Amino acid sequence: MDASLEKMVDPTLAEMGKNLNEAMKMLEDSQREADEEREKKKYIRKDIPGPLQGSGQNMTAILQLVQNLMHGEDEEELQSHRLQNIGEQGHMSLLGHSLAAYISVLDKERLRKLTTRILSDTTLWLCRLFRYENGSAYYHEDDREGLLKVCKLIIHSNYDDYATEGFNVLHNKSPVLYISAASRTGLGQYICNQLGLPISCMCSVPCNTMFGSQHQMDVALLERLIKDDIECGKLPLLLVANAGTPGAGHTDKLARLKELCSQFKMWLHVEGVNLATLTLGYVSSSVLAATKCDSMTLTLGPWLGLPAVPAVTLYRHEDPSLSLAAGLTTSQPVEKLRALPLWLSLQYLGHDGIVDRIKYASQLSQRLLENLRKLSSIRTSEVITKPKELTFTGKSVGNILGNILLAIVEDEFNSPVLVFRFIQEHLKSALDGAQYQTAAVQESTKDSNERETDDALNRWLGEQLGQLVPTSGVDVVELEDEGACIRFSPLMTAAVLNTTPEHVDQLVECLKAKIPILISTLQLREEFKQEVYQTPALTYIEDLSWPGLGAIRYEINNEEPDPEKQLLAMEKITTRLLKKLKEFDSDLMFSTGPEFGSEKNCIYIGMVAETLDVPELVETIAATGKEIEESSKLLENMTEVVRKGIIEAEQQLQKANEAKLLEEGVLRQIPVVGSVLNWLSPVRSSVKGRSFSLAGGSLESTDKLYALKAQASEGTPPPTPTASRTKPKSPGQKLFRRSSRASVSDMVSETSVGHTEEMEGSQTITGTTRLEGENEIHKSSESSVQLNGDLEHPGPIQPEGKSDENRSNVQEVHQTSESAEAQDLEKEDLR
Repeated sequence: MDASLEKMVDPTLAEMGKNLNEAMKMLEDSQREADEEREKKKYIRKDIPGPLQGSGQNMTAILQLVQNLMHGEDEEELQSHRLQNIGEQGHMSLLGHSLAAYISVLDKERLRKLTTRILSDTTLWLCRLFRYENGSAYYHEDDREGLLKVCKLIIHSNYDDYATEGFNVLHNKSPVLYISAASRTGLGQYICNQLGLPISCMCSVPCNTMFGSQHQMDVALLERLIKDDIECGKLPLLLVANAGTPGAGHTDKLARLKELCSQFKMWLHVEGVNLATLTLGYVSSSVLAATKCDSMTLTLGPWLGLPAVPAVTLYRHEDPSLSLAAGLTTSQPVEKLRALPLWLSLQYLGHDGIVDRIKYASQLSQRLLENLRKLSSIRTSEVITKPKELTFTGKSVGNILGNILLAIVEDEFNSPVLVFRFIQEHLKSALDGAQYQTAAVQESTKDSNERETDDALNRWLGEQLGQLVPTSGVDVVELEDEGACIRFSPLMTAAVLNTTPEHVDQLVECLKAKIPILISTLQLREEFKQEVYQTPALTYIEDLSWPGLGAIRYEINNEEPDPEKQLLAMEKITTRLLKKLKEFDSDLMFSTGPEFGSEKNCIYIGMVAETLDVPELVETIAATGKEIEESSKLLENMTEVVRKGIIEAEQQLQKANEAKLLEEGVLRQIPVVGSVLNWLSPVRSSVKGRSFSLAGGSLESTDKLYALKAQASEGTPPPTPTASRTKPKSPGQKLFRRSSRASVSDMVSETSVGHTEEMEGSQTITGTTRLEGENEIHKSSESSVQLNGDLEHPGPIQPEGKSDENRSNVQEVHQTSESAEAQDLEKEDLR
């Protein structure tokens, strides 16, 4: 058909035929596709989800779906949810997961050889890097799983018949596991739940009470606990120590704990972020003692910035059968491929790359520490590590000095975890005066209310620093003795967030900017409290957990007996008052307080600067609340008046309609007949309009109102008077800011004098203008005409005899117009 079209002479007909041919082909194809889809639908199950129906999705559509799930479909949201810093070493880790899936399809012999090589290489490298000789490795996804497998190994080693008898062998001699009180929350409960042991098998060891850090395990107390358990017929099995506690990063006395475990034939397991420093050239003696423990857990992922790499538990045990029974080793080659991502990443980084990353994180922590030492209002973790009390009873001076020296050496600041806290100046001076007295003892003498206030301020400070410098990775941690502190742990965050020294400097600058606000808020709190107590309409709310100036409640003067109605009225006034305060041009933050706070109908004021004028703030809040309360009462009273007025208006309208019916007759009410009668004989209705006065609460005729409106329409109504409660401010100055006393007094005096003169002048000018305008209104018929501002044709002159009469008329009209304007202003205020 195409050849025949080409032979046609007329090109128009040829083109038309070609288009028709293509159109028919498209219609036929669409019809065929519809038939195929209809045929497929016969065999589609309705319970199969949409993406699984048909022949499947292509790769592009699937990846687009994954991207939408990760970032969202909005472009702005996509920019704000970028992946964290991964780098090339991270790509090696991700490649390892893909290779593990690919290698798993090899034949069994090749797979066995390959997995054995990968597992042995990775284990050897880690033991050399972390100075752990003759160790074996277990790779696991959950960082607690390694400790769990170790516990199974210990139980199998100490109970010969455990593999066959199970929990029955534990009945006669109950096992005991000891965990430091400073360990991460829920670790002991997790182990007991996974092993099927009662919680009584877990013993929490308190931290130091004599020398050293408040987060170190009390060795003497641990020894007494072990002896007591042995006397009770229990079997001590395991001790979990910390080389870097989760909160403050402190290291237990590992050397002394190892001696104690060897004495009672216990297993010593160590975990913590400070284990990363074992790869450095210089390692402190307290952390180096971890190399003699029976097992340790390493979390290399956050330390080196490697995504999705497994955690590693290094352990020493001579019986491979028991390790296999505990699950520490496996005969499945596929499970050995867990080490493949780590095997690739360690080769990519090399020894220098691994050491440089850990050293870089330690340098960031040291950089921040040097800057924090210069701030008098900041206490760092160095202060915590000093001995906290001296006891000379029953001990020689040599032993005491030896213990003090040992505590100082063991607690030497070597952790890359830095914990700091804002304190008040008097506490800092007390710390400087006592050489061996720690901050915890000083804070124990403080009032509990003051301690809770300091915790609230530190929580606010930590949240602010985290928001202002998110790449620093700082967070808030709750410590048992110190309270709320700010933690900087670059080993856990720097590699992922790509933290730089510039970020640390930015963090210090933000901290310096926030310290004056904290100090000024503490100083003005008491003044604010006293000002609120002296104000009758306000009540001070004591909320120590609020990090701000304070909280108040406006008390309404309501004698409502129903408490629910009274509470509802207070809630309405508080809501309106809060909205009004937020509209003020000030630097203060007003809110309803914490979301789940116990206090209701309160207004919370946030952090303030030292320039805050507290009396003005309190006076403004009280006056604004009173104004809102009065307007609310006025509206409530007007409700009843308006209701009665509406009833009266309905009655008068009914009477007016009846009078109209009697006056016009029944025939005029019929639509057709009435229009004809009105056309033949028009009737002027005697029904007059009515207006409802909100001020008087009565109905009035509209004739007088229209007359007053006509007379006052040509004048300009005066502005609505507003009472200003705030002090005069200089241009650009915001509300509630305190200026110097001299400048304020001068400004107030000049403003008051100038304002008085301006009011007097404006009143004189206004009166003159009104009289002149009204004279011109009465002389409009005989007014003069001015042409181009120069030529003027005067009209007839008014006789002198009528001048006094005109003046009296002008005064009467002026007074009437002023009364009408006053009524209009009153109505506008009520509206």
